[in-house]
Amino acid sequence: MSNKVLEKALNEQLNAELYSAYLYLSMSAYFSELGLDGFANWMRVQAQEEQFHAMKFYDYIIERGGRVLLASIDGPKTEWESPLDCVEAVLEHEQHVTSLVNGLVDLAIQERDHATNIFLQWFVTEQVEEEDNVNAVLNKLRLLNGEGNGMFILDKELSTRVFTAPAE
Repeated sequence: MSNKVLEKALNEQLNAELYSAYLYLSMSAYFSELGLDGFANWMRVQAQEEQFHAMKFYDYIIERGGRVLLASIDGPKTEWESPLDCVEAVLEHEQHVTSLVNGLVDLAIQERDHATNIFLQWFVTEQVEEEDNVNAVLNKLRLLNGEGNGMFILDKELSTRVFTAPAE
């Protein structure tokens, strides 16, 4: 990649996406421990999506003639106060990722790299969907107050989610 500033930033995002997958896998394990297998499945699918996102960055960097540089991934948090606390942390993390993607778009525009700007638009749209999906689960959890039979119904609903790679 001829633009080393963007190459560095794209590598940082690649590693951030890998961290997201790692975090969501940790959350999946947390939910499994609670016996909420549907929530665990939902988080595992989230982890798979983040791995898919990371590979999009990986492939793009290589396609542009850049060098992929994988960095150490910090260990994610492993404990939350409640399922509600955990899903609130998912939303907070997705909002953070949205800010990272928006920063990349700003950088691509500043660097006048139109191809990277176009590439990143997929992620801009994806982040809107990600935050909406998390908000839908979070709103239901808040209504249930994390209690009662509704938790089991929501858990069953979340067990039906499967990872499907988005069409390019």
